[in-house]
Amino acid sequence: MTADDELQKIPGVKLVHQAPLDRYTRFGIGGKARVLADADNEQALAEAVKALKASGEPFTVIGGGTNLVVSDEGFPGVVLRYTCPAIDIDGITVHAAAGVVLQHLTDLTVARGLRGLETMTGIPGWVGGAIYGNAGAYGHSIHERVKSVRYFDGTGIHELGNSACQFRYRESVFKLRKDWIVLSVTLDLDAADAAELSATATGILNIRNEKYPPTMRCAGSIFKNLMLNDLPAAVRAELPERAVREGKVPSAYFLELAGAKGMVEGGVRVATYHANLIFNEGGGTAAQVRTLIEELKRRVREKFGFELEEEVQFIVPFAAMR
Repeated sequence: MTADDELQKIPGVKLVHQAPLDRYTRFGIGGKARVLADADNEQALAEAVKALKASGEPFTVIGGGTNLVVSDEGFPGVVLRYTCPAIDIDGITVHAAAGVVLQHLTDLTVARGLRGLETMTGIPGWVGGAIYGNAGAYGHSIHERVKSVRYFDGTGIHELGNSACQFRYRESVFKLRKDWIVLSVTLDLDAADAAELSATATGILNIRNEKYPPTMRCAGSIFKNLMLNDLPAAVRAELPERAVREGKVPSAYFLELAGAKGMVEGGVRVATYHANLIFNEGGGTAAQVRTLIEELKRRVREKFGFELEEEVQFIVPFAAMR
């Protein structure tokens, strides 16, 4: 019996064959997956993973596709998503499944007068991806509000407290253990005035939409910002005070000095107003994104002596779980 046969037998799993992955990523780039499998509950996800492992079929797990660059060749196996959209609010404690759209969760908590996620407004993607990459903006990251995270490790469901999640700037233990799949998160928020939170969120959303219009085919910032203390001493000595924000230096500062703005590679372009924003202006390919990223990294490395690190994740045919 094939992997497809086994997956089709699992309640809560929906299959799409020859799924065009450019439709499932914000970049709008990528070839087809042999199968896209959506699991809408924890048991379905666990059974799907076990079936795929038993079959030997290559598979990979994605979320909302916000921060992904998918190979032009697509993916020869199964692309698995956990799509459960459940949210439960008990006082100031919020439980959210990994498949919840982050903006929906932000809007709901703001409307309920719960402080803690309002600075996340406008960040696309799902809750699972936000935990995976410790998403954040405006001086805050989601880890500040995480009480615990439930995950599936391929054999069973477990739960980690905040410290065990090893959160750092745009990092978590789930990036290190890619075989662990985030299922849900418990967040501790604070009671606050809903109107005040809404005003804050609206202001942030307006700024974000100017920088990253919702229709723009991009993954937001391509590179992580730099921790000031990690930069070479010679670079730190030349930095103007205005370039340092909350102990970090935006990658865009160095990219702009390296001449990144407006660079073009085929259908892919660096924004003229933001040096850390690459977007697909039409007909762009994953190969072009990679070429442009490597050129930007080379310029910064040669000019400043350090390596930029991508925020985006790459899905390539050989990067699969078994």
